[in-house]
Amino acid sequence: MPGITVRKARRDDVEAIVRMLVDDQLGATRDSADDLEPYLRAFEAIDADPQQLLVVATSNDEPVATLQLAILPGLARRGALRGQIEAVRVRSDHRSAELGGDLVQWAVDECRRRGCALMQLTSDTSRTAAHRFYERLGFVASHTGFKLHL
Repeated sequence: MPGITVRKARRDDVEAIVRMLVDDQLGATRDSADDLEPYLRAFEAIDADPQQLLVVATSNDEPVATLQLAILPGLARRGALRGQIEAVRVRSDHRSAELGGDLVQWAVDECRRRGCALMQLTSDTSRTAAHRFYERLGFVASHTGFKLHL
């Protein structure tokens, strides 16, 4: 990623991250940059948990992409760790430049470094372009996900 650095997100990155969440077909319906307080509380919880990693890809130290990586211990697969990728977003003026793929590959490498046996993610069924993106990166649509809104 020439000119791009991946680093752990900082509290002062939260607004830029939220703006990336909002600048999305689904995020626009459920997120808002008008009140950052709930996002800052969430950031504090993520930042305090060693099994969670919120990262930004930066250009000139300005966030242009983000993702959250959770390391999940489990009993299945002989006690294997798995990496869970969430909220992959690339700022609109940096899309179509392979940055998203490079950032996901960074997460794959980080999961390998941490000893994960596999990686997983969910993607809304309406995001057909995102599905093609993940398949190009080697992910396989092998399971059906379910959610229950509380």
